[in-house]
Amino acid sequence: MNPLRSLHTISRASGDGPVDWTAVGAAAKDATTPGSVELSEAEIEGYRGDVRAARRSIREVAAVSFDLPETVEIQNRHHWIDANVSTFRRVMAPVEAHTDVVFPDVSRVLNTGSTTLMLSFLGRNVLGQYDPLLLAEGDAKHALYFVHPNIRRVAAELDVDEERFRRWIAFHEVAHAAEFGAAPWLSNYLESGMERGVEALANGSFDREAFRELDAAMTAVEGYAELIMDRAFDDEYADLREKVDQRRRGRGPLARLMRRLLGLGLKRRQYERGKAFFETVADARGIEGASVVWESPETLPTSEELDDPAEWLARVD
Repeated sequence: MNPLRSLHTISRASGDGPVDWTAVGAAAKDATTPGSVELSEAEIEGYRGDVRAARRSIREVAAVSFDLPETVEIQNRHHWIDANVSTFRRVMAPVEAHTDVVFPDVSRVLNTGSTTLMLSFLGRNVLGQYDPLLLAEGDAKHALYFVHPNIRRVAAELDVDEERFRRWIAFHEVAHAAEFGAAPWLSNYLESGMERGVEALANGSFDREAFRELDAAMTAVEGYAELIMDRAFDDEYADLREKVDQRRRGRGPLARLMRRLLGLGLKRRQYERGKAFFETVADARGIEGASVVWESPETLPTSEELDDPAEWLARVD
């Protein structure tokens, strides 16, 4: 880690756009220790076994057909940053194309610095990621990442068994793979909503309906994954969830600020709201009834239906 070099790279941000993405990647890695991915054969096989077990159990519990991504990687923090710089760049492209500022050089340095801060914070905290590669060009393949140094560090901080914690993370990420595998239309649906919302922002307006639809869809994505993970996981997990929640609540003011700026509080709300919806639906119709949500965009719950599952059940019956 070299914070001074990171600051130097940010200060020399260049190019024609409002963000120097090459500088972002280099500076974020300079601000973050990579961590080790020197795994024993037993640890590598442990990851493989966790992913296979999650796929098998989730297929049985959710009664949906899906395959794992071709790319399943055990990463260090720098690997994760490299993979996600391109994601940030794709999402921000419509805004960048419409951005005019009075002092572009100063603005570029500030934007590059703030984006570096976000990526380095996430790189130190993300445990696993299912990446549907939204807005990617060509025939991009979905990917599944595990950030091993973060999994190891957090397991130690929570004083839980690392292998059990790793397996719990694997079940959650494979549950996301199940959703996108069961709903081939989902990536295009989310991309369309993102493009509408970002394009409106780039033109100085706010497409409230686009963001409401995106929030409802992501709430369904997070809530269903929570439901399936909990019902498919082959061990007790209440202590893991409680310790993770305690850790989140006990963080310092800077970490809480970063979570707020990155919308991670919203993501937690999506988990909780979505899971409450699917718990009600599954109690009424079983897991297969809950999985109906992935039949088409029309079977996604609206924002109002997320708070009134009976309304959604009546509509799709």
